[in-house]
Amino acid sequence: MTNWTRPQLLIALNLYHKVAFGKFHKRNKMLVDISRRMGRTDSALPMKLSNLASLDPEFLKTGRKGLPGASDFDRTMWAEYHTNLNELAPESEALLAQLLTGDADTPIEVQPNGKVLPVPEGPTESTASVKVRRGQRFFRQAVLNAYGSRCAVTGLAVRELLIASHIIPWNAMEKHRLDPQNGIALNALHDRAFDRGLITFDEHLRLVCASALRDYFVHAVVAQHFQAYEGQPLAIPAEAAGPKPEYLEWHRREVFGK
Repeated sequence: MTNWTRPQLLIALNLYHKVAFGKFHKRNKMLVDISRRMGRTDSALPMKLSNLASLDPEFLKTGRKGLPGASDFDRTMWAEYHTNLNELAPESEALLAQLLTGDADTPIEVQPNGKVLPVPEGPTESTASVKVRRGQRFFRQAVLNAYGSRCAVTGLAVRELLIASHIIPWNAMEKHRLDPQNGIALNALHDRAFDRGLITFDEHLRLVCASALRDYFVHAVVAQHFQAYEGQPLAIPAEAAGPKPEYLEWHRREVFGK
Protein backbone atom coordinates (compact mmCIF):
# COMPACT_ATOMS: atom_id res chain seq x y z
CA MET A 1 0.00 0.00 0.00
CA THR A 2 1.32 3.43 -0.93
CA ASN A 3 2.06 6.04 1.69
CA TRP A 4 -0.64 8.47 2.75
CA THR A 5 -0.62 11.68 0.75
CA ARG A 6 -1.01 15.15 2.15
CA PRO A 7 -4.59 15.55 0.81
CA GLN A 8 -5.58 12.18 2.27
CA LEU A 9 -4.19 13.09 5.68
CA LEU A 10 -5.99 16.45 5.59
CA ILE A 11 -9.24 14.56 5.00
CA ALA A 12 -8.40 12.21 7.87
CA LEU A 13 -7.67 15.14 10.19
CA ASN A 14 -10.97 16.75 9.20
CA LEU A 15 -12.88 13.57 10.01
CA TYR A 16 -10.96 13.06 13.25
CA HIS A 17 -12.80 16.09 14.64
CA LYS A 18 -16.21 14.96 13.37
CA VAL A 19 -16.31 11.24 14.19
CA ALA A 20 -16.34 9.88 17.74
CA PHE A 21 -13.40 7.68 18.75
CA GLY A 22 -15.76 4.77 19.38
CA LYS A 23 -16.72 4.80 15.69
CA PHE A 24 -13.17 4.40 14.36
CA HIS A 25 -13.79 0.91 12.97
CA LYS A 26 -14.53 -0.78 9.65
CA ARG A 27 -18.19 -1.26 10.56
CA ASN A 28 -18.54 2.50 10.05
CA LYS A 29 -19.90 2.54 6.50
CA MET A 30 -18.96 6.18 5.94
CA LEU A 31 -15.31 5.59 6.82
CA VAL A 32 -15.20 2.44 4.69
CA ASP A 33 -16.66 4.33 1.73
CA ILE A 34 -14.10 7.12 2.08
CA SER A 35 -11.27 4.57 2.43
CA ARG A 36 -12.36 2.94 -0.81
CA ARG A 37 -12.62 6.28 -2.59
CA MET A 38 -9.01 6.90 -1.54
CA GLY A 39 -8.07 3.57 -3.09
CA ARG A 40 -7.31 2.05 0.30
CA THR A 41 -8.51 -0.95 2.27
CA ASP A 42 -11.72 -0.81 4.29
CA SER A 43 -9.81 -0.56 7.56
CA ALA A 44 -7.24 2.01 6.40
CA LEU A 45 -9.08 5.18 7.40
CA PRO A 46 -10.42 3.86 10.74
CA MET A 47 -6.89 2.75 11.59
CA LYS A 48 -5.41 6.09 10.57
CA LEU A 49 -7.91 7.93 12.79
CA SER A 50 -6.90 5.68 15.68
CA ASN A 51 -3.24 6.50 14.94
CA LEU A 52 -4.08 10.19 15.07
CA ALA A 53 -5.76 9.73 18.45
CA SER A 54 -2.37 8.78 19.87
CA LEU A 55 -1.17 12.29 18.96
CA ASP A 56 -4.11 14.13 20.54
CA PRO A 57 -3.11 15.57 23.94
CA GLU A 58 -6.74 16.16 24.95
CA PHE A 59 -7.65 12.56 24.14
CA LEU A 60 -4.64 11.23 26.07
CA LYS A 61 -5.72 13.21 29.14
CA THR A 62 -8.71 10.84 29.40
CA GLY A 63 -6.35 7.94 30.08
CA ARG A 64 -7.04 6.29 26.75
CA LYS A 65 -4.59 5.57 23.98
CA GLY A 66 -4.85 5.45 20.23
CA LEU A 67 -3.03 2.99 18.02
CA PRO A 68 0.77 3.34 18.28
CA GLY A 69 1.49 3.32 14.53
CA ALA A 70 1.51 7.07 13.84
CA SER A 71 4.21 7.97 11.32
CA ASP A 72 6.54 10.93 11.33
CA PHE A 73 4.41 12.38 8.54
CA ASP A 74 1.30 11.95 10.71
CA ARG A 75 3.01 13.89 13.49
CA THR A 76 4.11 16.63 11.12
CA MET A 77 0.64 16.97 9.63
CA TRP A 78 -1.05 16.90 13.06
CA ALA A 79 1.13 19.79 14.23
CA GLU A 80 0.68 21.76 11.01
CA TYR A 81 -3.10 21.26 10.92
CA HIS A 82 -3.68 22.41 14.48
CA THR A 83 -1.23 25.29 14.23
CA ASN A 84 -2.89 26.56 11.07
CA LEU A 85 -6.57 25.60 11.42
CA ASN A 86 -7.81 28.78 9.77
CA GLU A 87 -6.15 27.75 6.51
CA LEU A 88 -6.15 23.97 6.63
CA ALA A 89 -9.65 23.28 8.02
CA PRO A 90 -11.28 25.01 5.00
CA GLU A 91 -8.85 23.22 2.67
CA SER A 92 -9.73 19.87 4.23
CA GLU A 93 -13.46 20.66 3.81
CA ALA A 94 -12.89 21.21 0.09
CA LEU A 95 -10.87 18.01 -0.27
CA LEU A 96 -13.54 15.95 1.50
CA ALA A 97 -16.31 17.45 -0.65
CA GLN A 98 -14.28 16.79 -3.79
CA LEU A 99 -13.76 13.18 -2.81
CA LEU A 100 -17.41 12.54 -1.96
CA THR A 101 -19.21 14.63 -4.58
CA GLY A 102 -16.66 15.39 -7.28
CA ASP A 103 -17.00 19.11 -6.55
CA ALA A 104 -14.93 20.93 -3.92
CA ASP A 105 -17.55 23.68 -3.74
CA THR A 106 -20.45 21.38 -2.81
CA PRO A 107 -21.18 21.93 0.89
CA ILE A 108 -21.69 18.69 2.81
CA GLU A 109 -22.34 17.79 6.43
CA VAL A 110 -20.95 14.77 8.26
CA GLN A 111 -23.32 13.78 11.06
CA PRO A 112 -22.71 11.59 14.14
CA ASN A 113 -24.87 8.79 12.70
CA GLY A 114 -22.45 8.41 9.78
CA LYS A 115 -24.65 10.10 7.22
CA VAL A 116 -23.19 12.62 4.81
CA LEU A 117 -25.79 15.16 3.71
CA PRO A 118 -25.77 18.12 1.32
CA VAL A 119 -26.05 21.52 2.98
CA PRO A 120 -28.35 24.02 1.24
CA GLU A 121 -26.36 27.16 0.65
CA GLY A 122 -26.58 30.23 -1.55
CA PRO A 123 -23.83 31.25 -3.96
CA THR A 124 -20.61 32.62 -2.52
CA GLU A 125 -19.31 36.00 -3.65
CA SER A 126 -15.55 35.69 -3.46
CA THR A 127 -12.66 33.37 -2.74
CA ALA A 128 -12.49 34.80 0.79
CA SER A 129 -16.16 34.04 1.49
CA VAL A 130 -15.75 30.46 0.20
CA LYS A 131 -12.89 29.93 2.63
CA VAL A 132 -14.84 31.43 5.53
CA ARG A 133 -17.88 29.30 4.81
CA ARG A 134 -15.81 26.14 4.61
CA GLY A 135 -14.20 26.99 7.93
CA GLN A 136 -17.55 27.68 9.53
CA ARG A 137 -18.91 24.35 8.25
CA PHE A 138 -15.93 22.52 9.73
CA PHE A 139 -16.38 24.25 13.08
CA ARG A 140 -20.14 23.65 13.24
CA GLN A 141 -19.90 19.97 12.39
CA ALA A 142 -16.95 19.33 14.69
CA VAL A 143 -18.67 21.00 17.66
CA LEU A 144 -22.17 19.58 17.16
CA ASN A 145 -20.83 16.08 16.56
CA ALA A 146 -18.65 16.29 19.68
CA TYR A 147 -21.79 16.98 21.72
CA GLY A 148 -23.79 14.25 20.03
CA SER A 149 -26.07 16.79 18.33
CA ARG A 150 -27.53 17.79 21.71
CA CYS A 151 -27.65 21.14 23.46
CA ALA A 152 -25.14 20.97 26.30
CA VAL A 153 -27.52 22.88 28.60
CA THR A 154 -31.01 21.54 27.87
CA GLY A 155 -30.36 18.31 26.03
CA LEU A 156 -32.41 19.48 23.03
CA ALA A 157 -31.61 17.01 20.25
CA VAL A 158 -32.92 18.81 17.18
CA ARG A 159 -29.77 19.50 15.17
CA GLU A 160 -31.48 22.15 13.07
CA LEU A 161 -32.11 24.20 16.23
CA LEU A 162 -28.54 23.97 17.53
CA ILE A 163 -25.67 26.40 17.12
CA ALA A 164 -21.96 25.77 17.48
CA SER A 165 -21.55 28.70 19.85
CA HIS A 166 -18.14 30.37 19.95
CA ILE A 167 -16.77 30.93 23.45
CA ILE A 168 -14.26 33.51 22.26
CA PRO A 169 -16.21 35.26 19.48
CA TRP A 170 -15.25 34.83 15.82
CA ASN A 171 -13.87 38.34 15.51
CA ALA A 172 -12.13 38.55 18.88
CA MET A 173 -9.17 36.18 18.38
CA GLU A 174 -8.63 34.92 14.86
CA LYS A 175 -6.24 32.14 15.85
CA HIS A 176 -8.91 30.41 17.98
CA ARG A 177 -11.93 30.82 15.73
CA LEU A 178 -11.91 27.28 14.25
CA ASP A 179 -10.68 25.38 17.31
CA PRO A 180 -13.51 22.93 18.14
CA GLN A 181 -12.71 23.39 21.84
CA ASN A 182 -13.68 27.03 21.40
CA GLY A 183 -17.24 25.86 20.81
CA ILE A 184 -20.23 24.59 22.79
CA ALA A 185 -23.37 23.08 21.28
CA LEU A 186 -26.23 25.31 22.44
CA ASN A 187 -29.79 25.83 21.35
CA ALA A 188 -30.50 29.16 19.68
CA LEU A 189 -31.90 30.80 22.83
CA HIS A 190 -28.99 29.91 25.10
CA ASP A 191 -26.52 30.72 22.33
CA ARG A 192 -27.94 34.24 22.14
CA ALA A 193 -27.78 34.62 25.93
CA PHE A 194 -24.18 33.34 25.96
CA ASP A 195 -23.18 35.67 23.14
CA ARG A 196 -24.73 38.66 24.96
CA GLY A 197 -23.05 37.85 28.28
CA LEU A 198 -26.29 36.96 30.06
CA ILE A 199 -24.98 33.49 30.91
CA THR A 200 -21.58 31.88 31.24
CA PHE A 201 -20.05 28.74 32.74
CA ASP A 202 -17.83 28.61 35.81
CA GLU A 203 -14.60 26.66 36.32
CA HIS A 204 -16.69 23.55 37.04
CA LEU A 205 -18.66 24.09 33.80
CA ARG A 206 -21.81 25.05 35.72
CA LEU A 207 -24.27 27.52 34.21
CA VAL A 208 -24.17 30.99 35.79
CA CYS A 209 -26.76 33.67 35.04
CA ALA A 210 -25.96 37.37 35.05
CA SER A 211 -27.80 39.60 37.52
CA ALA A 212 -29.46 41.35 34.58
CA LEU A 213 -31.04 38.03 33.62
CA ARG A 214 -31.96 37.09 37.19
CA ASP A 215 -34.10 40.20 37.32
CA TYR A 216 -36.43 38.43 34.90
CA PHE A 217 -36.74 35.20 36.88
CA VAL A 218 -40.13 36.44 38.07
CA HIS A 219 -41.37 35.62 34.59
CA ALA A 220 -42.22 31.94 34.27
CA VAL A 221 -40.78 31.55 30.76
CA VAL A 222 -37.41 33.00 31.73
CA ALA A 223 -37.31 30.92 34.90
CA GLN A 224 -38.15 27.81 32.88
CA HIS A 225 -35.35 28.29 30.39
CA PHE A 226 -32.63 29.76 32.63
CA GLN A 227 -33.23 29.55 36.38
CA ALA A 228 -34.11 25.86 36.01
CA TYR A 229 -30.65 25.12 34.61
CA GLU A 230 -28.52 27.47 36.72
CA GLY A 231 -25.86 25.58 38.65
CA GLN A 232 -26.05 22.53 36.39
CA PRO A 233 -22.87 21.51 34.53
CA LEU A 234 -22.59 21.27 30.78
CA ALA A 235 -23.52 17.84 29.45
CA ILE A 236 -20.36 16.77 27.63
CA PRO A 237 -20.14 13.25 26.15
CA ALA A 238 -17.36 11.12 27.64
CA GLU A 239 -15.47 11.03 24.35
CA ALA A 240 -15.57 14.80 23.82
CA ALA A 241 -12.71 17.03 24.93
CA GLY A 242 -15.03 19.81 26.08
CA PRO A 243 -14.24 23.53 26.10
CA LYS A 244 -10.77 24.71 27.06
CA PRO A 245 -10.78 26.30 30.54
CA GLU A 246 -8.83 29.32 29.32
CA TYR A 247 -11.49 30.07 26.72
CA LEU A 248 -14.26 30.02 29.32
CA GLU A 249 -12.15 32.14 31.65
CA TRP A 250 -11.85 34.70 28.83
CA HIS A 251 -15.61 34.67 28.34
CA ARG A 252 -16.28 35.22 32.04
CA ARG A 253 -13.82 38.13 32.10
CA GLU A 254 -14.55 39.80 28.77
CA VAL A 255 -18.19 39.03 27.97
CA PHE A 256 -20.17 37.93 31.03
CA GLY A 257 -22.20 40.58 32.75
CA LYS A 258 -21.02 43.43 30.55
